[in-house]
Amino acid sequence: MQFSVSSNIDEVLRSLDDFTARQVPQAIAWALNDTADLALKGVQDDMDAHFDRPTRWTKNAFMVWRANKRKLVAEVKERPSVGRKHYLKVQERGGPRPQTGLERLFNTRMAYAGHIQSVIPAAAALRDAFGNWSVGERNRVLSSVRAQSDRAANSTKASKVRRKNASQFFVPRLDSRLSPGVWKRTSRGAALKKVVHFSQAVPKYRKRLGFIDGAEARVRKEFPRFLARALEKAIRTAR
Repeated sequence: MQFSVSSNIDEVLRSLDDFTARQVPQAIAWALNDTADLALKGVQDDMDAHFDRPTRWTKNAFMVWRANKRKLVAEVKERPSVGRKHYLKVQERGGPRPQTGLERLFNTRMAYAGHIQSVIPAAAALRDAFGNWSVGERNRVLSSVRAQSDRAANSTKASKVRRKNASQFFVPRLDSRLSPGVWKRTSRGAALKKVVHFSQAVPKYRKRLGFIDGAEARVRKEFPRFLARALEKAIRTAR
């Protein structure tokens, strides 16, 4: 998911005198980079408008690959660390969401007779400042239900003693009156609370972010202004 900003320099150069023409490549590179920076900020602003408290990881999923006077193309594209299955792709184009690593872990590593396609935090789940499932509770749940791939991280006899008075998590059997998911018991006789829903349905998203459309609109509107400013600067500072 990316877009680029480029310029037809030959067409521009034909209309200029020699002195001005020598300044044009650098000016175009500046204008392309300024436009790409603005487009990136627009994408991040769109995230704030469309998402509830987007994380730093989400807002930093894209970066600007900058132009120079020998390569007059600037790109706004995913960081190499993002990977092919970043959920923003689904938010951009809509459609089914692939399983997350957490969902695959639950589905393949847990002794559960049903199929788990998606994992959704329930009302009793602890949330972090961004509204996402707390990493600490998630790890405790994974350990309690023996879902972690690292067996050494699962509950041991000693750790169970240490957590004698702490919340205990469990997954009910398929024939239980409890709905599929992870439940929490806080003390003997207390009401059970659901922490995680298990679903067999593939999550599907409507087209939401509009990254490409919004970025292209900003480029068309702002590039001429940035180019005029950059040309003025290049001519003023030319040696």
